[in-house]
Amino acid sequence: MDLQLHGKRALVTGASSGLGEAIATRLAAEGASVVVHGRDHARTVAVAKTIDAAYVLGDLGTDRGADEVYSAVQDEPVDILVNNVGAYDMTAGWTTTSAQDWADLYNVNVLTAVRMIQRLVPGMRERGWGRVIQISSVTGASPSASQPHYAATNGARNSLVKSLARELRHSGVTSNAVAAGGILTPASIAPLVDLGRQQGWGQDWEEIEPRLVEALAPNDIGRIGRPEEYTSLIAYLASPLSSYLTGAVITADGGWHA
Repeated sequence: MDLQLHGKRALVTGASSGLGEAIATRLAAEGASVVVHGRDHARTVAVAKTIDAAYVLGDLGTDRGADEVYSAVQDEPVDILVNNVGAYDMTAGWTTTSAQDWADLYNVNVLTAVRMIQRLVPGMRERGWGRVIQISSVTGASPSASQPHYAATNGARNSLVKSLARELRHSGVTSNAVAAGGILTPASIAPLVDLGRQQGWGQDWEEIEPRLVEALAPNDIGRIGRPEEYTSLIAYLASPLSSYLTGAVITADGGWHA
């Protein structure tokens, strides 16, 4: 299927590794002109070179950093903004997170997106076309006792998406989110295998994965999602083909039920 992304320019934040890298790679493969954002120079440049893309460095956790990123990309219009920057801590709980921890995570997971929306969406609105995509989590709608501050930030991400869609009605600019379940990135396999061995779930990934999923994040598929399964959905949301879809939080979690 031709997603009609040739001639479109996309900025993917937090794209120096993991899901962000996979998103940038997929959009480039579909014909978009991609700008890879990151904070680590070596990793960001490496991703950009691999997919023949531009890159930009900056800390979106501050207004100054967001201004620097915006200044670096405004030489050409940005048609697609994928707000992928985010953080989490699987060990965090109600008794181990301070109010400052909540505020710090809100800045990373929510305000980084707000800063880029405020800088890039006015241009999209003027041109009459644009796509704004938030990477969220299933925890925003189905929080557990652990990581309460993370779940709360994802609830905010989801609310942001719907409010922005109302703001952009009739403009040609859409606002959507992908609420992800588990994502099996290259960097996550080794620690998950170590955890599985410690728990007695097996010795290799093929043995460990179904038991790990059942113990930590039960779903109807019985495994963790692969990056390409998310990037296919994100590429569609970024494309002209998704023009009737806005204000949506699309859950991609394998039928997670815990």
